[in-house]
Amino acid sequence: MKTKNLYVELKSQFHRDNHANYILSVVGALLSGMMCMGISWILGELLDTAAGKGNYSIMQLLWISWAVAVFFLFASFLNYYAKPRYVKKAMQNYKDMLFRKLTEKNITSFRNENTATYLSALTNDCTAIETNYLDKEFWFVYRASSFFFALALMIFYSPLLTAVAIGVTFVPLLVSLLSGKKLAVREVKVSDGNKSFTATNSDCLNGFSVVKTFRAEGAVSGLFSKENAKLETSKFKRTRLRIFIDTLSQLSGMSAQLTVFFVGAYLALSGKGLSAGNVMMFVNLMNFVVAPVAELPGLLAGRKASDALIRKVSEALEKSSYTGGDKVLSTLSKSISLKNVSFSYEEGKEILHDISVDFEAGKSYAIVGSSGSGKSTLLNLILSGACGAEYSGKISWDDADLKDSSSDSLFDQVASIQQNVFVFNSSIKDNITMFRDFPEDKVQQAVMRANLGELIKERGEDYLCGENGSGLSGGEKQRISIARSLLKDSSVLLADEITAALDSQTAYKVSSDILDLTGLTRIVVTHSLDEKLMKRYDKILVMKNGRIEEQGTFDELMARQKYFHALFTVEV
Repeated sequence: MKTKNLYVELKSQFHRDNHANYILSVVGALLSGMMCMGISWILGELLDTAAGKGNYSIMQLLWISWAVAVFFLFASFLNYYAKPRYVKKAMQNYKDMLFRKLTEKNITSFRNENTATYLSALTNDCTAIETNYLDKEFWFVYRASSFFFALALMIFYSPLLTAVAIGVTFVPLLVSLLSGKKLAVREVKVSDGNKSFTATNSDCLNGFSVVKTFRAEGAVSGLFSKENAKLETSKFKRTRLRIFIDTLSQLSGMSAQLTVFFVGAYLALSGKGLSAGNVMMFVNLMNFVVAPVAELPGLLAGRKASDALIRKVSEALEKSSYTGGDKVLSTLSKSISLKNVSFSYEEGKEILHDISVDFEAGKSYAIVGSSGSGKSTLLNLILSGACGAEYSGKISWDDADLKDSSSDSLFDQVASIQQNVFVFNSSIKDNITMFRDFPEDKVQQAVMRANLGELIKERGEDYLCGENGSGLSGGEKQRISIARSLLKDSSVLLADEITAALDSQTAYKVSSDILDLTGLTRIVVTHSLDEKLMKRYDKILVMKNGRIEEQGTFDELMARQKYFHALFTVEV
């Protein structure tokens, strides 16, 4: 039911605060359909008048033509004014809602998803929806109105010839119905191809330095070419099917028109109440009968394909948009406690085993161990404990169970710093404040505590950081992440291998900066076992094979001469 509701909610965005533009666009399409009937009628009457059998004079028909022209200008103005506004507002609403729903997903589920799904949904799929759903919506109204108006006028002049016309349109209708479903399938395959192609592009560009370092240009180019060929083949098959449908439609349409023309000529020559002008009008009106019949299944197929795209992204968005329980967490006053916590990413492959530990408020903790020992997983589990992460045991925030707590309130209380700090291509200040408004003295205090004063003094707070912080050093980006964490007024700071990519001197300074922070609990995953830094932590947790092997202060661990002592000795 949730997926259906989100699907309906996404579609409803097309008309949100957009009803006037929609109604005017529909009226414009209807008037355009009526206008076509007027032109067909005028052509028939002109032919009869020229043959001396008309009911109107040339001057009268000229005035009527002027009236039709004014009518045409009015309908065109409605389309010119309202339709672009409707499409613009509809797509803006739709993409805003899609992205807003995307940001509501929890960290755990998003981390396990392919971002290409959403990149494709916000780019290629939106283009398809705009073209095949919104634009064609009014074309459908135009075609449907012209069909019924044409049919009504044809019945008025000759029910017999109208019956013949309906009979001969059966072939193009059958062709369109049979091919329309196949076209919808092709549209979905193209969408899937775009998703895969987008994912490959993202991987190739994000891994550019790795590609160059390992001289893998040829292999990666081959990977790109393979995905490119798959996408273009899908588009080729779709285009070929469209051309095939159009060819059959045109052929059957011409056959239908010729049939009506010959039957109408026979009826006119036989004195069955039809004039030459009437026959010409019928032939012209056949355009507005055959074309909608031929195009309608294609239009419906495009609409169905667009519906499938909207449904597909709504299902992806619904995958764990879990926001936790109702309990609101406040500033940590006692501890974060893990009791017999076990966790696995896949069933049967447990990563953490029976973890029990208390992180007391206001203290600093280092989590160390060899690669793959579960350090980062433990840290991430604390961050995602209120986001629907599946684990056994209990994680408590003071006296509250994280599973019963609101994820939003957890994020208010926890600041997280990762090894690869993401920096927007915006100013230093924007990256510190994350585009929100804070009192200037509060911003300056965060800058000072994160030791960013020198950078801002040198470059200014309006300095553009470049794409993903290309204009900054690794240490500067880490200090920005520390400043933005401090600005949150969080009571807990989680840092995951934040110095791994830094040189030893910068790494020491950044780690020291974090240890200098007061008034918050600091839990740091680190591979560095610098003695001076290790001695400053209140407690060190040593992990091995997903378990806490030992814990204590630096001096206590070294005195035991067990696993930590071995790790430290190897590094030194």
